[in-house]
Amino acid sequence: MAPKNQDYRFKIANREALIGVALAIINFVWWFAFAYGLGSKPPEEYSYVFGLPSWFFYSCVGGFIFITVLVIFIVKFFFVEVPFEDEGRGDQS
Repeated sequence: MAPKNQDYRFKIANREALIGVALAIINFVWWFAFAYGLGSKPPEEYSYVFGLPSWFFYSCVGGFIFITVLVIFIVKFFFVEVPFEDEGRGDQS
């Protein structure tokens, strides 16, 4: 249990760090599922999207676009601005 006088910014930073880890896991699962799911067939049976094998397109190109949009959404709606200065201590220089 955290002490009562612990700075609220640590709670925010921990939450946002966990969100970052979750985004990294989502990115890896997306990439792995499409790369090894669609790419496990023999090359003669591959389908192509924009000249790229579908497994590569969906895992790398589609995954990049998906994760980029997801990160923008998460940062815009779930992350908060936190001041770096200590509140109540004033400028002691």
